[in-house]
Amino acid sequence: MLGPWVDLVVFLIAGLTFPIVNVALSSLLRRDYPYPEKVMPYESGEDPVGDARVHFRVSYYIYAMLFVVFDVEMIFLFPWAVVLRELGVFALIEMIVFVGLLAVGLFYAYKKRVLRWV
Repeated sequence: MLGPWVDLVVFLIAGLTFPIVNVALSSLLRRDYPYPEKVMPYESGEDPVGDARVHFRVSYYIYAMLFVVFDVEMIFLFPWAVVLRELGVFALIEMIVFVGLLAVGLFYAYKKRVLRWV
């Protein structure tokens, strides 16, 4: 009667203690010799120039988020195109609606002037 609960409790205990034990052991066993070259920021093998905290305009982030959203949604087109003949006309209509919604979102972003790179 308690079989599944015992398994769950053992799994939770193991899942919680495993990361803690690993972090504790790694901090005890590692060598730590901080010297100026070691703690210096790394920039592709080059010496860092200037401050690492550069401010970007918010519009760049919005542009990047729009790209990611549309890119991820377009990933759904490939599997659909592979099995389109088996799915039939209903799947074609569904995909037309899907692409139409993407077009409406893109048009909305265009009207809000989000896609301007200035």
